[in-house]
Parts: sequence; C-alpha cells; structure tokens
Amino acid sequence: MVALALWEVAARLGNPLLYVPPSAALPALRDVLALRSYPDLLEHLWLTAREIAAAYALAVAGGVGVGFVLGGQRVLGRAWAPILAALYAVPAVVWYPSLMLFFGLDAASKIAFGFLLGFFPITLAVLAGIRQVNPQLITVARSFGASRLSVFVKVLLPGMLFTLVGGLRTGLALAVIGVIVGEILGSKAGVGSLINHAYGLARTADYVALVLVTLVLIVLSDVLASSIERRARRWTT
Repeated sequence: MVALALWEVAARLGNPLLYVPPSAALPALRDVLALRSYPDLLEHLWLTAREIAAAYALAVAGGVGVGFVLGGQRVLGRAWAPILAALYAVPAVVWYPSLMLFFGLDAASKIAFGFLLGFFPITLAVLAGIRQVNPQLITVARSFGASRLSVFVKVLLPGMLFTLVGGLRTGLALAVIGVIVGEILGSKAGVGSLINHAYGLARTADYVALVLVTLVLIVLSDVLASSIERRARRWTT
C-alpha cells in the first residue's frame, strides 16, 4: 500500500503523458482485460503464445542436440565452448535487424529471435552438465554391456539433470523475452505490437496495462518452468 501511495503521489507530480498513477493504470487494466480497449487482445495473446512455443521448441531441440554433440567430443567441446560463451555475451538486440532482413516483420523473425536467445543457455548448460558426469561411470556402464540409450538414461541424465533443467528454465525465460521484444521492435501483431501501438499514440495508461499483462505472461511461464524443475529434483533424490 505504501508503494502504491508513493507511486500515486510521484506520478501526479510529473507529466501525465509520461507518468501514470495507479488510479489511472488500474481502470486501464480493467478495460484491457474486459477487451474494451483492445477487442482483439486474445488473438494477439494467442499469437504470442504460439510464437513462444515454437521458439522454445526449436531452442530446446537445437541446444540439446548441439550440446550433446559437442559434449560427446571433448576436443570439439573445448574449442567451441568459449565461442558459444562469447556469442551469448553479445547483446541480443544487435542480431534483430539482421533477422528482420532475413525473415521480415511476420512471426518468423520473432520466432528466430526467441530461438536465438534461448539456444545459447541451453547449449552451454548441456555442455556443462556432461562435463560434470564422471567419465569412469560411463566406462563402467559400457563395460557391463549398457547401450547408448541406457547410458544416457541411467548415467548421463541423472548426473547432469540439475544443470540441464536450470539451462532449460533460463532458455524459456529468454525465449519469452526474445519473442515479446521482437514484437515491440517491429511487428504487425502480438502483444508486443499492442505495447508499441499504445506507446506510439501516447496512451500511457494502456501502455502500462499491457506491460502488466505481459509481465503476468512471463511470470506464468517461469512458474511452469519452476514446477518442472522441482519435479526433476524430486526424481533424482
């Protein structure tokens, strides 16, 4: 309550086009959720959710695949790990103009941007997880005739699960952010495009309301990832 009171006072003292008090933001949020301000909000939310799902699925497939290939070849992994880490450290927004040139303003560029952000932490997590597994355990399992699938399920996966799940959770969060930021930077549809529309028309209260809706979407995705992580931890203990 104190924070809301301070927010109200500070916003009323500033420029109303730039600062929105809770007394204006909450009615705007009510109108947004009631589909009065943006009647097609659900369509935009559904599009954003599909883009996030596609971006994350590609990031998981690519990150896990590349991570296992590099992790299985230790020399190759040592050579590529610093390169992947350096690319991961590059501010992701610098890649987006190139993605727009290749894929245009439709969903493909948003999916590609979400994939790009989610790919690196997943790949690096798989690499780090494989390195945590004692090679002698793999050697012993194979000496007893265990197949590659059995070695993966019974030796590799339990040994690297904590690191892998952490990377998957980070990859999901970054894929969500990548899709939404991509929509804000340039898109014809999606929640991010609505945020950009409200900002461009100086509809600050609607802008704040849409940001709150987006925040809920991000929090829900993290709650889902956290639930999966807890289940994975229980499985290995």
